[in-house]
Amino acid sequence: MSKLICHQEKLNESIIQALVEVCPFNALEAKNGTLEITAACKMCKICVKKGPKGVMEFIEEVSTTVDKSLWKGIGVYVDHVEGDIHPVTFELIGKAKELAAVVNFPVYCVFIGNNIKDKAQELLHYGVDEVFVYDYEELNHFRIEPYTAAFEDFIQKMKPSSLLVGATTIGRSLAPRVAARFQTGLTADCTTLEMKENTDLVQIRPAFGGNIMAQIICPNTRPQMATVRYKVMDAPEKQCEPRGKITLCELDPAKLVSAIKVLKVTRKEIEENISDAEVIIAVGRALKSAKDMAMIQELAQLLGAQIAGTRPLVEAGWINAKQQIGLSGRTVKPKLIITLGISGAVQFAAGMNSSEQIFAINKDPHASIFNIAHYGIIGDIYEVVPQLIEDIKSSKPLACAR
Repeated sequence: MSKLICHQEKLNESIIQALVEVCPFNALEAKNGTLEITAACKMCKICVKKGPKGVMEFIEEVSTTVDKSLWKGIGVYVDHVEGDIHPVTFELIGKAKELAAVVNFPVYCVFIGNNIKDKAQELLHYGVDEVFVYDYEELNHFRIEPYTAAFEDFIQKMKPSSLLVGATTIGRSLAPRVAARFQTGLTADCTTLEMKENTDLVQIRPAFGGNIMAQIICPNTRPQMATVRYKVMDAPEKQCEPRGKITLCELDPAKLVSAIKVLKVTRKEIEENISDAEVIIAVGRALKSAKDMAMIQELAQLLGAQIAGTRPLVEAGWINAKQQIGLSGRTVKPKLIITLGISGAVQFAAGMNSSEQIFAINKDPHASIFNIAHYGIIGDIYEVVPQLIEDIKSSKPLACAR
């Protein structure tokens, strides 16, 4: 990492004044006869080139490299609650198999918890080469210190080139801690993952509010780490016959100690989750008032759909925050999604563009939602939706007769 330094011993009042004036970003501040470089510095090096000679110096540090040949395999963290494996794990296994095929790597799973040995067998039905199980009573509840220690032990033993973690509550807590232990990079909420032939993982995610798709690589560190949301990747089909093996791992008891003590576990009530919905009606800015939600609810009821929407509707209080689709909401992959008056900004599209069938209704013929929709109607939702409701109602008896 490069840095800018100031040789304070060469400073005097006139030099300080000259350097403060030469910086176009006001990143140099005079303080009691010294010069401080603030966070506003853009590393433009104008102070080095145009300032008093020899006072400011730009040092280019040589990046350390890693022997990539020592790191092999794609690892998947098994996200679970009391042994019940979260579906995002199977999606990550599917992606891990695709990535591993490019560089001929094995696929590993790391399963951390208590009384999970039998449940680890299920993972072998999805084409995993080896499951590493850390099964201890102290790992019964998720506590960050022992879980991190177990994950770290797995990495040190197997040296996986890449690690995929579900962007769940636990995954988002665990992954950064593990990345910090190995001083490696971590890309959050990836929407696409690709593997180069030199084993560098290309981690693609929306950036700058969804205005660009950033491609991130960590060529000089291992393991490479990425978190991925539920419903972004495709899970492989479950195989009848298991393959691969299960390895029970031992961990130093001292590493199982935690400063956190679990006093009580209160189970949340099961709520409808739009990420699991098969049919979704998504509403955007075109909805004029809260009372018009009745029209949307009627359509949703006829189709057995869940209602979702964009950020403006959440901010207006017309839908719950848990019903928001997009980068700052939920990712969905239903069999059918009908978007009503949604323009299709990148932030929204990133949360639903993997849907099996996308049916868009928008009065703007140039709306970007039509670029990803399989079917589209150019029209006002206040004209199209009532007609759609009537058509569904009139066709229902005919459907029953068949």
